Amino acid sequence: MKRSIQSYKFRPSLLLISVIFLNACSSPELEEQTEDQPSNVIELTEDQVLQSNIQTGNLEKKNISKILKVNGKVDVPPQNLISISIAMGGYLRSTPLLPGMQVKKGEVLATLEDEQYVQLQQDYLMAKAQFSFLESELKRQKELNENKASSDKNYQQTKSNYDSQYVLIKALEQKLKLIGIQPERLNANNISRSIQLISPVSGFVASVQTNIGKYVNPNDVIFELIDPKDIHLILTVYEKDIHELQVGQRVVAYANSNPGVKYDCEIIQISRSIGSRESAEVHCHFVKDNHRLLPGTFMNAEIYCQNSTVEAIPEESVVSFENENFVFVEQGKNKYLMKAIELGNIQDGYVHVLNAQNLNQEKIVIQGAYKLLMTLKNRE
Repeated sequence: MKRSIQSYKFRPSLLLISVIFLNACSSPELEEQTEDQPSNVIELTEDQVLQSNIQTGNLEKKNISKILKVNGKVDVPPQNLISISIAMGGYLRSTPLLPGMQVKKGEVLATLEDEQYVQLQQDYLMAKAQFSFLESELKRQKELNENKASSDKNYQQTKSNYDSQYVLIKALEQKLKLIGIQPERLNANNISRSIQLISPVSGFVASVQTNIGKYVNPNDVIFELIDPKDIHLILTVYEKDIHELQVGQRVVAYANSNPGVKYDCEIIQISRSIGSRESAEVHCHFVKDNHRLLPGTFMNAEIYCQNSTVEAIPEESVVSFENENFVFVEQGKNKYLMKAIELGNIQDGYVHVLNAQNLNQEKIVIQGAYKLLMTLKNRE
């Protein structure tokens, strides 16, 4: 009986606690905190505004170039692609070259051997010795002729032999120079059966087209060298865009393998003929020498066309979400609306806003936009 009374007396206390709890849950302050905000509106507290360093601004008038995106490849003009061959055939005895290797002007590219090199040197030295005799004989005949001790015929014959030998020596000198032998340094003690191929330029090896021990004919290309001083970019531009180009325009190029590295270029020539693919070639010069770029490398490029004054905002004002671009605009104190925008070209840190009419007179968040996006999406 006592246990029943105690239980009865405890029930009003439970009821009172339940009523207090229910009243607390339905308090106006809590209802205000759980009130739904639109999915594209974010409201911050004063502390959050300070921490996010929110700054706002308006659309600005900026000169932004129209950018034409094209592609092409690195190439060299014919005068910078050097084919190395030898005027007289021979056996390739040694070469250190491999494709891609850098070479310096005057460096030995290869050593060749053949008996005809020996024969040419022999012919030259013998012709030179004979010339010395004819030179002395001509001097003697001239004195005899002047003293009437020799006929004019003998003098003329000696003079003819002297002139012929002089021509022969000069011809042999040029042949020696063609295979890299300096005639003035040649004597009977340094006749050699081998010759050396010397690099005419500083550059790098494009190809090696023979091997050790192979006989090289006079018309065979042994190596191909590239002089990178005039390496340039050839772009393919469609016919409809040619009218927007002119010599001197700025071009920025980059390779797919390393898009973060940009190369400044300048248009130097525009083809005046349209090919079968309704496109023309545009030749561009690299502003700085880029010896690391190899001919044949595929490149993407952006051609900066005419400037125009447009409505623009700083790049950091724009945030991307689900493949769309947005900005935040101020809707009141510490309250911001996320608005979709359409973007045009980007230049010097500013981006052209195509639908600028939707942002006229709006206060746009130009600093802290990304933090607003994160706060908005975390709330969701």
